[in-house]
Amino acid sequence: MTNHWIDYQHSDVTMAIGGNTAENHPISMKWITKSIENGGQLITVDPRYNRTAAVSHLYAPLRPGTNIAFLGGLINYCLENELYHEEYVVNYTNASYLINPDFDFDEGLFTGAEELPDGQVNYDTDTWTYQMDDEGNPLKDETLQDPQCVFQLMKNHYSRYTVEQVSAITGTPEDKFREVADLYCSTGEPGKAGNILYAMGITQFTHGAQGVRCIAILQLLLGNMGIAGGGVNAQRGQSNVQGATDMAMLYHIIPGYMPLPHEETHPTLEAYNETTPGGYWENRPKFLVSLLKAFWGEHATPENDFAYDYMPKLDIERSHIAFYKYMGEGEVKGMFCFADNPAVGGPTAARKREYQNQLDWAIVSDCFEIETAAWWKEPGVNPEDIDTEVFLLPACLHFEKEGSTSNSGRWIQWRNKAQEPPGDCKSDGWMVDKIFKAVRELYEEEGGAFPEAIIHMNWDYGEELDFERVALEINGYEVDTGNQLSSFGELEDDGSTACGNWVYVGYYIDPDNPHCKRRTTETEGIGLHPEFSFSWPANRRIVYNRASCDPEGNPWNPDLALVEWDGNDWVTHDVPDFNATVPPEDTRNNPFIMLGEGQARYFASGLADGPFPEHYEPWESPVQNAMGNVQFNPVSTIWYPDDRGDAADFPYVCTSYRMTEHYQGGGMTRNMPWLNETMPEMFVEISPSLAAEIGVENGDEVEVSSHRNSIVCKVAVTPRIKPMSINGEEKEIVGMFFHWGFMGLSTGPSANDLSPSIGDANTTIPEYKAFLCNIRRVG
Repeated sequence: MTNHWIDYQHSDVTMAIGGNTAENHPISMKWITKSIENGGQLITVDPRYNRTAAVSHLYAPLRPGTNIAFLGGLINYCLENELYHEEYVVNYTNASYLINPDFDFDEGLFTGAEELPDGQVNYDTDTWTYQMDDEGNPLKDETLQDPQCVFQLMKNHYSRYTVEQVSAITGTPEDKFREVADLYCSTGEPGKAGNILYAMGITQFTHGAQGVRCIAILQLLLGNMGIAGGGVNAQRGQSNVQGATDMAMLYHIIPGYMPLPHEETHPTLEAYNETTPGGYWENRPKFLVSLLKAFWGEHATPENDFAYDYMPKLDIERSHIAFYKYMGEGEVKGMFCFADNPAVGGPTAARKREYQNQLDWAIVSDCFEIETAAWWKEPGVNPEDIDTEVFLLPACLHFEKEGSTSNSGRWIQWRNKAQEPPGDCKSDGWMVDKIFKAVRELYEEEGGAFPEAIIHMNWDYGEELDFERVALEINGYEVDTGNQLSSFGELEDDGSTACGNWVYVGYYIDPDNPHCKRRTTETEGIGLHPEFSFSWPANRRIVYNRASCDPEGNPWNPDLALVEWDGNDWVTHDVPDFNATVPPEDTRNNPFIMLGEGQARYFASGLADGPFPEHYEPWESPVQNAMGNVQFNPVSTIWYPDDRGDAADFPYVCTSYRMTEHYQGGGMTRNMPWLNETMPEMFVEISPSLAAEIGVENGDEVEVSSHRNSIVCKVAVTPRIKPMSINGEEKEIVGMFFHWGFMGLSTGPSANDLSPSIGDANTTIPEYKAFLCNIRRVG
């Protein structure tokens, strides 16, 4: 999130798209309700009329997989009707920058497309660049009239997204779309605040990253970034997903959102540092060297490039889809799985369970015996045919261990242990500590292919793991004195500082009273609560807050000022996200300090599939792409070419989502009797019209099938789901829950047995939310 939960109370208009905040993020609704009490309005955009829609002022349906068409239509509506915040756009974004005259877009492809053997493309991005003057500075036209300026290119690109076209693609009625556009774009008025909330219904597509970019572009046009009540706000699916991401649980990053070195492009520390971006990221060498010192301590020296060679390098893609494919092909021989249930939660989950047969060993840590640990117990599977040695390590629940969590709003809060775990259950940290020490002892005694990286690891957390010692290392310290660091501005690239995560510096300064344990609430103010926990970076509650003022330092909304210039000094109510020691004229062009330009990007060359988001159909779709000749994201990796279903055989659009009573893959909740009583079995939701078409009534058993598999469960016939008019034809939607599997007290088929193993072009997140299926009555 750019903002935080409590800040939602200041939104004049909140739009929830791709998420069901009332059911899945109830704390957010507390503050959205507060905004409504203050006169704010709530918009819900979703394929079904969910419980968030039920309390909204305005609801708009849309077909799964068409978020970019919908958001692109809002961008076009904003531009065509001049509803954007012009002073913000001119001063705080790259709208005025002139783009290479050879850049173009034609029929679904940007310039530089190079066709690959599988029909997909790879982009040469040489034309996705700024025009530069002789001194290397971008050329600009601050009148925004030059046809090669970003503003005009963007306006031209999205002029195709007319209300009529958007309605035909998304199924959103034209009048409903205009209502949404009028209401949300009203927040472009200076002093107003619009807030966009999103969740997996934006990201779990082959164009998910560009969907988030679309949200950012709209917010930047309306001047909603960096202000109280505004922002781009991800509704995280678990209480510590943010913290897990911060600490690099994704395959392609290391702590603090630095890219994992690649063996081809980053063979040396010098090569890695040569790719350092501009803006505040120019300090990345300091962040990396401090991380290496935290990892390898005295063995990380200037002479050995601070043990950079010890750092694992990415060779090929190692995403979830990729590594399971390599597992099935016999390359991956062993698997650690902590607090995850890919045998239920992964795409094409039945195939994942089959691939696990190829493993020599699997170690699973969980509170219950989940499907990933017990795939050999699946009905119809003969365990004698499986040679894998399986270890199930009994784990604690979250309230049975201590440590920090980082919520969606970036607030890091220390959570104390509430009770002792039962039996032999241990924390994941305890397990990792014991495993690492045993592995290191083996390397010391027996050697190995590359023992130094293990033997020299700086693993100094006590004989029994002390979580506070881990926290002190993450916070960062001076190597010579051991003194804790208070700011990431203190990090150095000479080996004098060590830090486990640069964005967390300051969260655990004083071991006796660390900031993440603070619980002091403010008695006056706008709900920033700076003495409650610690918000990264630097305890800043709203990022990019220089943009909350005009170029002269006057707040757009004086009642919700984050920072303001009083004529002599900056008055700061939040930690400033800029140099507050200089006057406004020295900061007016640098509100987005992480970027080399200092200004936000509508046109961004860093994504694999284009500098502007463009609508493509999902991998499986019942219609042709109305926006161009390219059917689906041309850059997404096709892992399984024969895996694609056809609308002739699978005519309905399937999507998946969650319910209040069960959680994620169901490993915990399906073992809770009282939750099973409230929601005892798997079912799918369809409209009354589809029920009539296939001849079923509420509670009947149905078979739902995709190109990959089929499952049998009960059907709920509900008006919450309705057919949509797509290009003049009615298309039905089938909604499924993904919480069930064959283990636990409540068993049932997994919806993800049907979903495809294809992912986003940038992140490889699977396309769970839109694929084709068929449905028929059983018997």
